[in-house]
Amino acid sequence: MAATTKDLKSILSKLTHSDGAKVVEQIGEQTKQLQARMVGIRRKLAILSGKGGVGKSMTTVNLALAFARQDQQVAILDVDLNGPCVPHMLGIRGQQLTMTPEGALPPVGPLGIKVGSMDFFLGDLSPVRWNRPMDLSPVWLGTLEMTVIREFLADIVWGEVDYLLIDLPPGAAADKPPVIASFIPDLDGAVVVTTPSEMAMDVVRKSVIYARSLNIKILGLIENMSEYRCPECGTESELFESQADEMCDALEIPFLGRIPFDRDLARSFDKGKPLLDPAHPTIAKYAEISGRIRDVLDFNKLLAEKL
Repeated sequence: MAATTKDLKSILSKLTHSDGAKVVEQIGEQTKQLQARMVGIRRKLAILSGKGGVGKSMTTVNLALAFARQDQQVAILDVDLNGPCVPHMLGIRGQQLTMTPEGALPPVGPLGIKVGSMDFFLGDLSPVRWNRPMDLSPVWLGTLEMTVIREFLADIVWGEVDYLLIDLPPGAAADKPPVIASFIPDLDGAVVVTTPSEMAMDVVRKSVIYARSLNIKILGLIENMSEYRCPECGTESELFESQADEMCDALEIPFLGRIPFDRDLARSFDKGKPLLDPAHPTIAKYAEISGRIRDVLDFNKLLAEKL
């Protein structure tokens, strides 16, 4: 049975139950179920920026595809509840979660990537919005979103997964990193995405400091749209004067690599037909970066074992 907007309303209605004790009990049950679901997931990574428009979701999707090409079982949780775009990029928009007695089975995209997203509930409907007095909306909207995220993590049957990539919303959603950190205490860390723009880097620098204050490990930084790749000759030309290396040195985080603005890549994902050719130069860069992320994770694991 496919998930519908009725299922979404059921999720949200749990938070408005008149009996506070029952709400607490439900949250406790969800938390236990969430922890049980997470046992089957080997590595859990958040992809964040703090700055909108830097291509974070594009980065998330391409890293997922890169890991999948390495024979890894991969899943994506699209936490951008008001503007989910991962299903569109992977060409699986319009699909729905399948409800079973064991939980919700997520749609599967290219290379076997499992996806959990609000987009599967909404279809062509508008995002979920608070339609009550605005003086209460920040509290309730944040709580409603937290409930939905908990439901996704707890109710979706992720199965055995090597990598779960959590695509966090941009900028203003500063409440999402602590929510994810509280739901997944064994989060392996975060990959930060920026562009070479000085304004973007200033915001991203603050996001790194904020994430660290929440005890979220920073696995490294990816500089997206660092250059422009000519679709005819393949030449890559500088768009901005990059200071990513200097920022990474100052923050003492690994610099994972640069991704050029690639018209072919952008068009393919915009049309929901992801570019999968491993020989494509930009796709090869994602493969290199995914390898560096694996190296950082392996090093952190070795260091933790020695400590």
